Amino acid sequence: MNKPTIIDLLNISVDKFADNPFLWEKKNDKFEPTSYKNTKTEAHFLAAGLIDLGVQPGDKIALLSEGRNDWIIGELGILHTGAVNVPLSIKLEESNDLIFRLKHSESKYILVSGGQLKKIRAIVAELPRVEKIVVFDKQQTYEKSEISLDELKENGRKLLAKNPNVVTQIAKKIKPDDYANISYTSGTTADPKGILLTHRNYTANVEQAMTLISIPPTYRTLIILPLDHCFAHVAGFYSFMAYGASVGTVQTGRTGMETLKNIPINIKELKPHILLSVPSLAKNFRKNIESTIKKQGGFARWLFDSGMKMACAYNKEGYNRGEGLQKLKKPLLSLYDKLLFSKVRQAFGGELRFFIGGGALLDIELQRFFYAIGIPMFQGYGLSEATPIISANGIERHKLGSSGYPVTPMELKICDSEGNELPHNQKGEIVIKGENVMAGYYKNEKATAETVVDGWLRTGDMGYTDDDGYLYVVGRFKSLLISSDGEKYSPEGIEESLSDGSKFIEQVILYNNQNNYTSALLVPNMDVLKAYVSHRQKSWDTREGKELALIKIQREINEYKKGGKNYGLFPERWLPATVAVIAEPFSEKNGLMNSSMKIIRGKVEQRYESKIRYMYDSPDAKNIVNEKNMKELEC
Repeated sequence: MNKPTIIDLLNISVDKFADNPFLWEKKNDKFEPTSYKNTKTEAHFLAAGLIDLGVQPGDKIALLSEGRNDWIIGELGILHTGAVNVPLSIKLEESNDLIFRLKHSESKYILVSGGQLKKIRAIVAELPRVEKIVVFDKQQTYEKSEISLDELKENGRKLLAKNPNVVTQIAKKIKPDDYANISYTSGTTADPKGILLTHRNYTANVEQAMTLISIPPTYRTLIILPLDHCFAHVAGFYSFMAYGASVGTVQTGRTGMETLKNIPINIKELKPHILLSVPSLAKNFRKNIESTIKKQGGFARWLFDSGMKMACAYNKEGYNRGEGLQKLKKPLLSLYDKLLFSKVRQAFGGELRFFIGGGALLDIELQRFFYAIGIPMFQGYGLSEATPIISANGIERHKLGSSGYPVTPMELKICDSEGNELPHNQKGEIVIKGENVMAGYYKNEKATAETVVDGWLRTGDMGYTDDDGYLYVVGRFKSLLISSDGEKYSPEGIEESLSDGSKFIEQVILYNNQNNYTSALLVPNMDVLKAYVSHRQKSWDTREGKELALIKIQREINEYKKGGKNYGLFPERWLPATVAVIAEPFSEKNGLMNSSMKIIRGKVEQRYESKIRYMYDSPDAKNIVNEKNMKELEC
């Protein structure tokens, strides 16, 4: 079978691994498995129920739910009918983001969990196209357009009893180029775009991913990322499906915070072999590990720090691990591992082999940290328009600091602003061509034509390849700092170094659009700043206390200038000459971060346009202790 659909992928895996567990879910006190064979049966019941409702091939069906078996079986059921799944983030607010996607996608049906139902009920009157809402969890009362999942499946069973082939007959007609998902972007500059992903986009990307990472059938993962994103689709359940391995989901709490608290508990219970992660989660894991070590006292901390230092020196960049005289450290490192690192790994269940990192750029020091404790975090790179995997590091082939080796078969080139291909080690836009490239943006031919040119996907990301073919992603090609003389520079490295290297700086976005100097929109860590002011025996509530805090922020930035400990890391002309302090962190809630926890630069610049203007128009802005910054600290 040259070009399988997702239905084919499921059927092949069921034939090979019928009794293997595919799904794991904790509903009561422990995780319970659902086999490959039973997953297919449940998907058929759901599909038949949808057909009984009147679902036709090509219909759009939205899916809004926390991660659970019903989510994955729900998508498989939708796809068996020939319909298109429109996966939606549970973090969307109904008043704007949610209603736009439901209207734009022309969704006729909605599958929704009980926890998200209130959002749909609040806007259903504004959705005349919606015919039926399928509710996963039992409700005391149902509104006229609602039906329970149990009733839907029961109707499906009855239909299959009358016509056993009703689902398979439709499924056989599904072609590889038929749409499987409309996956919405975060809408960084305008309305979000609906990315059209076909069955073949997904199965091709699974095949491509399998050229880089191998997964034994006995392996488990716990998907801690949102299932609506195609990273969780491909790197999560579809790649695991192809290998006959199994997938667990985090136990849903009564609140979002309770669900987050379930993650470390569920990791210990399910004992996953692989975890998908993004930098924000990786940083939290590291923070928790270091906090635990710190609490154990001086000797434990000294032992951990010395072991970490030795392991990092031994591991180098991974591919050159233990070379030369470093191999002499191996016996001592084995002792460190037995005494210390093996115990740290127990927090992840004790079976974890490695992480797969996606999302934003992953700091090499973070990669070295996890490599040292024996659970490497292998960085990958991709975007939704590429379904999403473009490159990845893996056990067999990796270089820390890189975004990995490109998947195959796929063409990748680095281009300058004129579209000319550049040689190795020269930075430019990452451009790819392959079966994983999206079919286009739904109802947006203009954006499609600008993004996919002659089959080549312009990623908008800047990077380069080294002499060994590894890809390095260094920032956004289109979000460059541009000085008044036309010189360009990518800001991400400076931003990450400032926020990761200083406990006083939480987030920072640099700005320079053909200006004489660079400015910064900076979110401080208020708790740490307040503790610093208190330690200096000043009161935060006084002007003197706030001035002290602002001066401390400036000193942290000055560490990158002449005389500072980080001098020479970056060209000084790209360091911020003016700083606008912002009290409210950039977050998903205020629309300034997307679901992958990336700051949406365009929206931040738009939101704080007046502050940016002030930093260039007012002489007062050159001094960080100015009235606008003082006022922000009062918030």
